[in-house]
Amino acid sequence: MDFRAGIVFHVTRAASPQFVQPIFFRLIRVHKDWITYDGWIWLDGYQLNAKGDAVAQRSIFVQPAGLIVQTQPLPAHRPGPCRSVARA
Repeated sequence: MDFRAGIVFHVTRAASPQFVQPIFFRLIRVHKDWITYDGWIWLDGYQLNAKGDAVAQRSIFVQPAGLIVQTQPLPAHRPGPCRSVARA
C-alpha cells in the first residue's frame, strides 16, 4: 500500500476494533521506527469531518490491510453566502 502524505483513508473496524464509528483520516506520516505487533502500524494525521475539514490531529494504531483508500473526494467545504445583519 502506498503511504504518501495527504492520502485520505476511511478507517473502520477492519483496521482496528477501536473504530466502531468509522472516520476519515488524512495521513501526515507513518512511524516506521516505532515497534509494533506484526501487521500493525502507527499513523499520524488528521481526523476529517464529513466536509473534509480537519477536526483533530491524531495518532492511530491500525492494520494497513484494513484501511480503505478514499478514491472519491470528500465534498468540498463551501462557505455559505455572507449575510450581513441590518442594524436599526
